[in-house]
Amino acid sequence: MTAPRSETPDEVLESRWCSPLVEHHFDTTIEVRVEEATAIGELGVRNLRRLQSHDPHAPGWRVIGRLLRPLETVNAGLDSSATAHRRRAMADVVAALLVCCAEKERTFWGWSTQEWIDLLGRDQAEFRRNTPAWVGDEVRPYLAAHAYLLGSFTEFHRLGSFQRLTLSWRIFGRDRVNGEIDRLRKVLAEWGYRLGRDDDTMVPMVACQLFLLNRSPHLEDLTTELFERVRRDRLLGGARLNTVHAVQRAVAALGFCDPPHATTGRGTVRAAGGAQVWQQWVDRWYATSTLTPRVRGNVRSRLLKVGRWLAAEHPGAADPVAWTRQMCAAWVAAVDRMNVGDYVERTTGIEERLGTPLQASTKDGHLSAIRRFFTDCQEWEWLPRRFDPGCALATPRSITALLGPNPRVIADDIWAKLLWAGLNLEQVDLPETQSGHFYPFELVHAITLTWLFSGLRSDEVARLRVGCIRWQHDLAGDSDRVLARDAVCLLDVPVHKTGTAFTKPVDPILGQTLDAWQAMRPSQPQCLDRRTGERVDALFAFRARRISSSYINNTVIPMLCHKAGVPTADIRGNITSHRARSTIASQLYNAKEPMTLFELQAWLGHRSPQSTQYYAKISPTTLTRAYTDAGYFSRNVRTIEVLIDRDAVTSGATAGDTPWQYYDLGHGYCTYTFFEQCPHRMACARCDFYAPKSSGKGQLLEAKDNLQRMLAAIPLSDDERAAVDDGQAALDNLLERLIDVPTPTGTTPREIGVPVTATLLPIVSVNQRTRE
Repeated sequence: MTAPRSETPDEVLESRWCSPLVEHHFDTTIEVRVEEATAIGELGVRNLRRLQSHDPHAPGWRVIGRLLRPLETVNAGLDSSATAHRRRAMADVVAALLVCCAEKERTFWGWSTQEWIDLLGRDQAEFRRNTPAWVGDEVRPYLAAHAYLLGSFTEFHRLGSFQRLTLSWRIFGRDRVNGEIDRLRKVLAEWGYRLGRDDDTMVPMVACQLFLLNRSPHLEDLTTELFERVRRDRLLGGARLNTVHAVQRAVAALGFCDPPHATTGRGTVRAAGGAQVWQQWVDRWYATSTLTPRVRGNVRSRLLKVGRWLAAEHPGAADPVAWTRQMCAAWVAAVDRMNVGDYVERTTGIEERLGTPLQASTKDGHLSAIRRFFTDCQEWEWLPRRFDPGCALATPRSITALLGPNPRVIADDIWAKLLWAGLNLEQVDLPETQSGHFYPFELVHAITLTWLFSGLRSDEVARLRVGCIRWQHDLAGDSDRVLARDAVCLLDVPVHKTGTAFTKPVDPILGQTLDAWQAMRPSQPQCLDRRTGERVDALFAFRARRISSSYINNTVIPMLCHKAGVPTADIRGNITSHRARSTIASQLYNAKEPMTLFELQAWLGHRSPQSTQYYAKISPTTLTRAYTDAGYFSRNVRTIEVLIDRDAVTSGATAGDTPWQYYDLGHGYCTYTFFEQCPHRMACARCDFYAPKSSGKGQLLEAKDNLQRMLAAIPLSDDERAAVDDGQAALDNLLERLIDVPTPTGTTPREIGVPVTATLLPIVSVNQRTRE
């Protein structure tokens, strides 16, 4: 293979553009001489427009030679086809400029930017009003080129709709400009930008504006300061800032400038916080704290709310040095009684909740912020230790009692519909902008299934890296036949909110979808991981930019809800990306073969089981099944069969001592009416109330036709329950403890002569109605 030919120094210099005026030395005196103005007037417009056929040695033309030569040099240096139309337009440009010089009594070398704008007009209509009737519309583009080369004019963004590409072609050369634009398009096309296609007009327009502002058509000359100036001064309008962002990324990838910042000019005005001294302390803490930017910003906004409260209620305590335990108590009381909308600068988005009490979690957040502020300031020795922030600013028990695990689980029927929508997602379901789909279908499908199956936070989804899916095959059998269902799909999760990187198993369908996207993913520049500071290859990156962590909430969830036919909110609030984490965790915790709390902790990546409790919620079905299996009623109550002698009841014999109620003991009957109160009921001592079955009386009793059989529920003590549950050993222990306890007749088992072992009272199961 032949190595590419390198350009020689002469070829490099020849390929670079320089102004056609550089090699000439012109008289740049600003004042127009009297004889020059007179000659212009004598020649007249009609002769001035005949520039191509004039006699350069004629007296009038020779007088204005110093003004005419730079104009002719510019005309000769423009890259434009030599047509009759071009010659007429250039002659009109020369005539218009010479007439203006005579009128202003100053040469074009000294015209201000505003004078050039007045001549060119802010649009085509204004140009017609400002110029004589003999100056046609075709003159304006050539006049702009002269303004650029002769007057260093670059304010083309003030000229309204203007063909910057055509102007750049004429000034810098068509081939040179197209070559630089192609370099940009090649980089953007590799990243997946539609801006990289040949039919796109945004990149040429933005690139040419940058070339004109920089007075150079070379990408090597584009600087970071130039891009910042374009954004700051809105030189291309807000609608084109995204294209500027993309162009700067491409130029940075070529190594000619710094990459753009994460934001693209959408910054908002920072909130103020009451007294100036309080805000200065807050800003000082903000600049020193090592919390993550998002958490640091949340704490700052809450601290500024404290400043606005101080300005309204305690202006003398605006300086944190003046805070005492009394001030801490006042702020805790104010937070406890605070309503939505109190001491805020803007109420956008909370109009419906204005005046309602703050939620307990919000109150705890306000107190946590002020605790951290004073703790840090005292730790850094900025403030004296006049009080303990942990005690003086502690969250009251009335608030902490309302806090605790309360996972906002999505209902099973709604979640099932969302799963169906994600698995059956199609190209037509994707949201579409005016220019088409923003992301390819494979990327959106991969993000959707990651949300539905991985149980990750939105930030973790956005920060997944290329190669995060690993397949672990079971090679115990035939290694040549490894089925997909036999492979375990492992997902590598990067460093996250509460811990280090870890690996978790996920459904193979997620792994297959991520592999499909990774196979077609365009090559992307590495991006900075905000948590680790590493340069990494983000899996969900497109157009040289990682997807936003809010993409799931703003795009994926509304798309799935629309396809599934479910609302985007339920009784627990809006369906958000984080609610899926609670839903998946709760389903795994309540499965037929559930994960334990510690297994679920490892799967979610938590540091402690306490964090997992905020996600896993026992479902009512699981709780009911566990309660039934525990057998609360059957554990404490057993059933015994009771025989009622109806003859004795109807004859009135029950008024005497005739027994009428017989409790079946298996080996005999107990006629004691208050059987459930007898301490010997589980191990009968066979007192006078005992009637053995083997006797004729027992056989006669069973032979009666009018006996009514019933089941009586007998509550069991701990010893009796142990005797039922644990068998003969517990029964022997029961007999030993009852040996000296009187029976209903007054005698004790020892006096009656009960044997060492006894038969356990037969108990009928409540459910099966069978004897145990």
